[in-house]
Amino acid sequence: MVERLSAEGRVRFTDPSDDEVAEWRRVVNYAKRHGMEPEGRRIEKVPYGGRGLEFFLAQGPHPNARSQRPAASGPVPVPTRLGHLHPVVGALKGDDQRLVMPSPLRRRSLLLLQGLAAEAVRRGYEVRAVHSRFYRREGGVDIVVDGFAYTITARQEFPESTISERSARLVVELAHGLTRRSGRWRDRKNRSLEQALGVILAEIEERAVEDAERRANDERRRRERETRWRAAVEEAKESARHEQLAAVLRDEAGRWREAALIGEYCDALERRLEVLEADGDQQPTGSQLRWLEWARRYARDIDPLRQPPGMPTPREPSPDDLRPYLKRWSAHEPKRQAGP
Repeated sequence: MVERLSAEGRVRFTDPSDDEVAEWRRVVNYAKRHGMEPEGRRIEKVPYGGRGLEFFLAQGPHPNARSQRPAASGPVPVPTRLGHLHPVVGALKGDDQRLVMPSPLRRRSLLLLQGLAAEAVRRGYEVRAVHSRFYRREGGVDIVVDGFAYTITARQEFPESTISERSARLVVELAHGLTRRSGRWRDRKNRSLEQALGVILAEIEERAVEDAERRANDERRRRERETRWRAAVEEAKESARHEQLAAVLRDEAGRWREAALIGEYCDALERRLEVLEADGDQQPTGSQLRWLEWARRYARDIDPLRQPPGMPTPREPSPDDLRPYLKRWSAHEPKRQAGP
């Protein structure tokens, strides 16, 4: 793929299957993860036509790439005093229902969260309070990157332990979200939690890149789904209008056939009356002649060819008119309906 892109500039797949689309995306993601993109270029993918996909090489790194952000692996400053706190951390400090743990651990947790919050703000991210009911006893903050909120919490790892070393341990956790990667950090022999804050922020930034790509893919799939739905609706409208015209034609043909049949009946009736009159058996009565006249008039009235019809103008199909032709698409929005 990379060789083709380097040589051709763009690679297009006009009508790939879902499996082929998924396979090419895996190929591209593999190339990105393993640094196989040409230097100074990046692989981008966009919709092509209805269901097609186009890959091309764009200049420069992705705008959400970590290389465009401040270095995350370096040390993050952690304050030694609980002063000049971020408002969210200050609110945690004043809420005795949050960060429920011994005072020294609570103080250390607040300092860690303050270090994260201050560095996040320095990098241009938003820091918000955590409102989820799942974090009532823990204390934490939401760090918002590119519109995605990531919840960081601190808690005592072994609150029930009677062993001082174990009960003094803290855990900093990053909520899983849509990833399966680990999001839990503890003190280690070779690295304290204070030294891990840069790693934590790097993980948040990495997830933001993934989430941005996932959002872009979701938007692309939404646009593709809407394009397919609109095409299905237009096709269904054409079929519904075709059925309207066919119904008019069947009605006209039916009335024409009925008029012709009644006309034949009238001719036969008239001949019968003439035979009876010629034989002297019976003179046509006024009632018989009136019936014959009325029948001929009725046949003329219902005959659509008396005034040859033109092309009918179909009405705009309703959702109920479209439903039989939509092949499980909704008539109202780009969604598939459940069913066989």
